[in-house]
Amino acid sequence: MPSEDSKLTPETHDPNLHKTGSHLDGRFLFTRRSFLSVAVPGSILASRIMGQQQQPADLAERFRRMSEDAERKGLADPFKGITTDGHVAPGLFPIHSTGVSTEPVRNAAERFLAALTAEQRAKTMFPVDDPEWRKWMNQHFYVRQGVNFKEMTEPQRDAAFGLFSASLSARGVQLTRNIMRLNETLAELSGDHEFLGEWLYYITVMGKPSAHEPWGWQLDGHHAIINYFVLGDQVVMTPHFMGSEPVIAASGKYKGTVILQDEQNQGLQMVLALNEAQRSKAILNFSKTGNNNLTEAFKDNVVLDYAGLRASDLSAAQKRQALDLVELYIGNMDDGHARVRMDQVKGHLDDTFFAWIGGTGSDSVFYYRIHSPVILIEFDHQRPANLARFAAHPNEPNRQHIHAVVRTPNGNDYGKDLLRQHYLSHQHNG
Repeated sequence: MPSEDSKLTPETHDPNLHKTGSHLDGRFLFTRRSFLSVAVPGSILASRIMGQQQQPADLAERFRRMSEDAERKGLADPFKGITTDGHVAPGLFPIHSTGVSTEPVRNAAERFLAALTAEQRAKTMFPVDDPEWRKWMNQHFYVRQGVNFKEMTEPQRDAAFGLFSASLSARGVQLTRNIMRLNETLAELSGDHEFLGEWLYYITVMGKPSAHEPWGWQLDGHHAIINYFVLGDQVVMTPHFMGSEPVIAASGKYKGTVILQDEQNQGLQMVLALNEAQRSKAILNFSKTGNNNLTEAFKDNVVLDYAGLRASDLSAAQKRQALDLVELYIGNMDDGHARVRMDQVKGHLDDTFFAWIGGTGSDSVFYYRIHSPVILIEFDHQRPANLARFAAHPNEPNRQHIHAVVRTPNGNDYGKDLLRQHYLSHQHNG
């Protein structure tokens, strides 16, 4: 299915931002007047400008059909998980005690559910093994389930943010909120407040919050997806998608909001730290002309072999640098479970691969991937999407549209391997 984002598509950040009228951006130099003179694909404003106004209800119906098509194709095969050869490597994710309590997360989830009305709760709660886990998408057109922040009261929003705070680190909460804020910036720039904006993010709860039985929660919205599975004191927080267009707000209500710059810059520092022989293995292609992420929405069963430079070929200092890069992503979890997850990553460090596509200049666009039996991280500078009409090069990736995704390969995205083992154990004991 053609990506709605690819139809609309990124920018490149210039540190020397220039002002023109009420909007500013280094590579998106435009005035309010020039903004009104172009058609933004997919937006209500664009339809008005072209004299063919499309009502929100018409767009909503179109988006509903697109969503159904995405689900039909994306869920056609049962979940297996991301593998290197189509076969799941066994025994990687045993059920065990981590020693890190999940009680704060459970209490926060219970408070959130209690804050909802009966009607809201009914559309927010799903069984723990429901296909709803897999029904997420980073694109804005997707029709989502659950209760969204726009319809919540202030106390309900506070309870939802309380769930964030209990589940994520302070950095993870800040990143998630800033993605939501930048979606408001995108709404301001595109003129589309119907399908874009800060509060169009949905929460669902799978299973009943419990100290012993499996359960979890999901955040789903444009450029922000968190899947948070809990079994006892174990947590799996993948798939985790983060991104934005723009990634730097140069105007509007949230001017100055910035995300994913450390992930960008430390990734570049990682490749620059390699010697010539290492770089020849890590860099798959010096040319980056499109979007390279492979494991976004409805890509749960991708077969992706290892590629690039193996971490066993890194020096001790380079290994520490690689782990610091991984921690930028894992560190969005609450601190205790982030440490548990990093220990898991370290246990497979020598079987971890680092791959790169693109340039290595200070303003280059690029893609990188970190891949091991237990973790997959992708970072990608994307083509312009909703702001493509303002890009100097609308068909080329730039630094103002970033997608990043974290996965757990070999069958444990959404905690599904833990859930499988839990069911087997309970059947055996029964």
